[in-house]
Amino acid sequence: MSTLSRSTTETEMLFTAEDGIARVVFNRPEAMNAFTYAMYDRLVEICEAVNADSDIRVMLLSGAGGRAFAAGTDIGQFRALSGRADALAYEEHVDRVFTTLESCRVPTIAVITGAVTGGGAGIASCCDIRIASADMRFGFPIARTLGNCLSVRTIERVVALIGEARTKQILYSAELMDADQALAAGFVTQILPDHAALEARAEALATRIAQNAPLTLSATKEALARLRAGPAVPGADDDLILRCYLSADFREGMEAFLAKRKPRFEGK
Repeated sequence: MSTLSRSTTETEMLFTAEDGIARVVFNRPEAMNAFTYAMYDRLVEICEAVNADSDIRVMLLSGAGGRAFAAGTDIGQFRALSGRADALAYEEHVDRVFTTLESCRVPTIAVITGAVTGGGAGIASCCDIRIASADMRFGFPIARTLGNCLSVRTIERVVALIGEARTKQILYSAELMDADQALAAGFVTQILPDHAALEARAEALATRIAQNAPLTLSATKEALARLRAGPAVPGADDDLILRCYLSADFREGMEAFLAKRKPRFEGK
């Protein structure tokens, strides 16, 4: 097992890695796991640690306490915000955090219970897969609470997941989607009946992904990132194709298939 211990937020952002699975727990249940600025920075540290550890194959993100995945940025953090520079710096900083999570080397899974709102919804939107329990509530209720706005980049991510029409509805109305609505909209891919079932499914899914070919996973993630940046161009994926087809893992996969045994992928 490996652990990361660098900042004073380590009790508010728990991180462990074992058997190829990294686990991140937002641990401020008394505040519905609302993020402090330090917690945002801690998430960047964790993503960098995961990127540097080739033994890690997948990352689970969840919230402690059962009432929330994360309820956004801790409102108390905004008291020090004043003037143009502070407003722009906050959104730029949060977007850098979101981009770091979005571009994390390994597949990321948001394991959602209760509220996933504001910045917490932004974090979940940056994950590759989102699964949830039946008590989840998703949205950005800022039009009836703080009166701030989302960055264009955050709105773009939400539109990519649920479409422009639904994004307009939840932002203009400040209403939260329930689990069935979030599933129908495509924000989550699976709803589990309770927290125990969700946890079991998350562990099973992470274990399954961790056993798959790391180069295939990374090439797929990179290909999807390139598609978000613009249309596919012939030859633009040559590096991804060569990385996989010329790898020892591809040879191992082929030989294992022909021998009718389970392949042993090493990411090489």
